[in-house]
Amino acid sequence: MAPGHDSDPTPPAYTPSAKLLTWTLLSGVLLIMGALHAGDPPPQPSPGQAFPASAGTAGTAGPPTSPGSPGPAGPPGAHGVAGSPGPAGSPGSPGSTSGGGSPAARSGVQPLPRSTPLRLRIPAIGVDATLSKLGLDASGALRPPPGDRPDLAGWYADGTAPGSAGTAVTAGHVDLPGGRRGVFYALGALSKGNTVEVDRADRRTAVFTVDAVEVYDKRRFPSDKVYGSSGRPELRIITCGGGYAATTGYQGNVVVYATLTSVR
Repeated sequence: MAPGHDSDPTPPAYTPSAKLLTWTLLSGVLLIMGALHAGDPPPQPSPGQAFPASAGTAGTAGPPTSPGSPGPAGPPGAHGVAGSPGPAGSPGSPGSTSGGGSPAARSGVQPLPRSTPLRLRIPAIGVDATLSKLGLDASGALRPPPGDRPDLAGWYADGTAPGSAGTAVTAGHVDLPGGRRGVFYALGALSKGNTVEVDRADRRTAVFTVDAVEVYDKRRFPSDKVYGSSGRPELRIITCGGGYAATTGYQGNVVVYATLTSVR
């Protein structure tokens, strides 16, 4: 699906891979797999970590409910992201959500050339994970990281590379069957200003600063906002979250928005 109209006569460049990702997500077929969980629910973002304009909107998912005893897994896609069908946003407009006056958005760090990301670290929540390449399956859904590797995170390899101009997408499990915690179990506990580090094959480390952390009901998932490109080097980290039901799994997704602020 091509991007929609934009009043800006000189929109940022949009690569073919970004177009493919936007089409996939706006078709509502990107799946970030969740799992049945037992015990304490994962932390969820507080309203204070959201973008000011969207805090408390109808698009946010409610607080997690008690899972009770694990039951059978929900139907295929029950634990995934469901993009809201509708007109595609332009490459420039979705990113304006994180553009604001945040220090990250004003950093002015130049985008890096494309290079494969190897490792992702989030010091504030103790994440230090290998990044695997994620591709699309026959139905057009993003394949999640392997279910037997709770420590593994994934990167959409046909999209923007972290540190390059555009929106890079990473994903990982929040938990797994049997109650094992996934790599992004504590993602909802992140705060604005926390950092995310991505080691790349070119031996550079792209350092991102968190602009916001939000949670969305999968039925009202804002695909344009989450996946659209502002032309700046940005990062999204996505896992399951929101309310939980034993029969259908997680009702939403936690999304971290971050912008490149330094390079080492």
